[in-house]
Amino acid sequence: MGTSYRSLMHDRKQSFPPVVDPRVRLLVLGSLPGERSLSEQRYYAHPQNQFWALMAAATGRDLPALPYPGRLTALLEAHVGLWDVVASARRQGSTDAALQDVERHDIAALAESLPELRAIAFNGGTALRHGLRQLGPLATRWQVVALPSSSPLHTIGLAAKLPAWRALSAHISP
Repeated sequence: MGTSYRSLMHDRKQSFPPVVDPRVRLLVLGSLPGERSLSEQRYYAHPQNQFWALMAAATGRDLPALPYPGRLTALLEAHVGLWDVVASARRQGSTDAALQDVERHDIAALAESLPELRAIAFNGGTALRHGLRQLGPLATRWQVVALPSSSPLHTIGLAAKLPAWRALSAHISP
């Protein structure tokens, strides 16, 4: 039995709008929100995803203690923007390895629209691969930072991820 068109459309996942303002100095890009994030309409909603704890280390703000809108506000106050490299894709489950039929965001256009942007950080290898392809030669305009994924599927542990994420603070300081 083949896969129906309706089933294919049902499996198509859509990213969220960017969280940015003109003060953003660091843009952190993921791949595509997972199932839990999509169902809750919140970036990094899965409780085992370490993103908010890792960004707390980078920004010096207790992001996990804040309600979701407060987290986004605190990121912007720290001059950090947030988005994904994938606009939409078909995917069963939440793994990046399952991404198919990918439509990409125009991250180059977003980056060029941010007058204070200094660095673009990629949360995991999939985001890095897609993002560098999307930026092309423009990637040299900003510091590019490859981060270990905050996903619980990337099992090296929080302590091993922290140094790379803490180093982001150098890009957001005045």
